[in-house]
Amino acid sequence: MKTLIAAYSGVLRGERRAEAARSKNSNGGPALSREGSRRWGTGSSILAALQDLFSVSWLNRSKVEKQLQVISVLQWVLSFLVLGVVCSIILMYTFCTDCWLIAVLYFTWLAFDWNTPKKDPRSSLQLVKTHNLLTTRNYIFGYHPHGIMGLGAFCNFSTEATEVSKKFPGIRPYLATLAGNFRFPVLREYLMSGGICPVNRDTIDYLLSKNGSGNAIIIVVGGAAESLSSMPGKNAVTLRNRKGFVKLALRHGADLVPIYSFGENEVYQQVIFEEGSWGRWVQKKFQKYIGFAPCIFHGRGLFSADTWGLVPYSKPITTVVGEPITVPKLERPTQQDIDLYHAMYVEALVKLFDKHKTKFGLPETEVLEVN
Repeated sequence: MKTLIAAYSGVLRGERRAEAARSKNSNGGPALSREGSRRWGTGSSILAALQDLFSVSWLNRSKVEKQLQVISVLQWVLSFLVLGVVCSIILMYTFCTDCWLIAVLYFTWLAFDWNTPKKDPRSSLQLVKTHNLLTTRNYIFGYHPHGIMGLGAFCNFSTEATEVSKKFPGIRPYLATLAGNFRFPVLREYLMSGGICPVNRDTIDYLLSKNGSGNAIIIVVGGAAESLSSMPGKNAVTLRNRKGFVKLALRHGADLVPIYSFGENEVYQQVIFEEGSWGRWVQKKFQKYIGFAPCIFHGRGLFSADTWGLVPYSKPITTVVGEPITVPKLERPTQQDIDLYHAMYVEALVKLFDKHKTKFGLPETEVLEVN
């Protein structure tokens, strides 16, 4: 493109000089020569400007690609944070305009399609595989840690960013998130397009009993409570009293698979409120009555890593999928059964962390804190 523009500019400059010479010879005066010069000068100026445009630093291909990557991540962060609320407000406003029929049609569809997230999620970093998974079995993946918004869980299991379908052929991953997210218009469609489903008993029962084999439900076990302790340099999980996922695994005979994402806590900075402070009180009330805990956090800016914003910091996240724990099918598991397999799961997660921690920048002395 630059070569063609430069060549074309040269031709125009040559023609301009020839035209000026002809004008001077035929009329004997400089007026027509100056008119021609201005006329052709305009064309060459435009072409010269185009040539300069393609040479400016901000159009460097690698920089453009990097900026597009940053923007794509930001759209997911904003979708996670505000898409549901914003779309709800827009639809309610639409009711008061001449386009009210659009809102009526959508809410009619919403009522008809209300239970779809529970039964048929619409499926459209670095992921480390340590063991093969049999397509004849079903699985419950326990994802740790939660971080601020489970960035590694979404990228690895709801997109093909790390080629999860190639690493685990025949396995259908379903990332489970708060059921309340599926009550927001448009956000529910966005989530289902990535194979995301509500983290409730009805949905998981359906996927593990009526959807054949080869299903993997990814549950971010620590949930909102774990997000409140997310901060760079800290490796801690909320797991000691989280046993519901183990009971579900036993009821369906679904194997338990521990997962640890190294770097999940590094991509955002968070303001941590001390226990007993007003800030922590507000967070716990939200967690209790709404299901999530509002975190005050920041990442980098959209155009610069030196400013604050919502784009996650450019820190590597390496998600290691551990060895499956074979679980028997018990329609009515006892508390003793649940405690036994929960203890096996905790032990497997700690071993997974210890085995891989030095490979991803942690010292040998680093210990996984299990709360």
